[in-house]
Amino acid sequence: MAFADYRLRVPLRVRWAEVDMQGVVFNGHYLTYCDVAVTEYWRAIGLRYPQDMAAFGTDTFVRKATIEYFAGAVYDDELFICARTAQLGRSSLRFVLELFRQSETDRPLIGAELIYVNADPVQKKSQPWPEKIRALIRAYEAIPPLENDAPR
Repeated sequence: MAFADYRLRVPLRVRWAEVDMQGVVFNGHYLTYCDVAVTEYWRAIGLRYPQDMAAFGTDTFVRKATIEYFAGAVYDDELFICARTAQLGRSSLRFVLELFRQSETDRPLIGAELIYVNADPVQKKSQPWPEKIRALIRAYEAIPPLENDAPR
């Protein structure tokens, strides 16, 4: 991916509490940054999470989260966490995310993949994405997501 491929670019500044003894962002905080991007993604496509999901009788659950680290962010870095839906299955969704320094958008600090499953919030069993949500995702993305149910 490239910075230009992302419509969603959430600005973040590294806080002191996020830095470890090595002077870089502690590895677990990158998943928090990804979660911030997913929350902002729902907002950007026109959904309030969790209210609108509940109104559809649905919720999302993480099935898989992976991160590849290329370089560390440090205290006071100004960052962009970028996210897009790369794949939209019957009941799954694969986000790809990258974290960039705002001053250096030619190479990411991390690459991440989050796979969510859409499910009935009570029974916790997968169910198809409501067509309204699918339409919002398709309308938002500059690069159309792949549409099948085979997570990569």
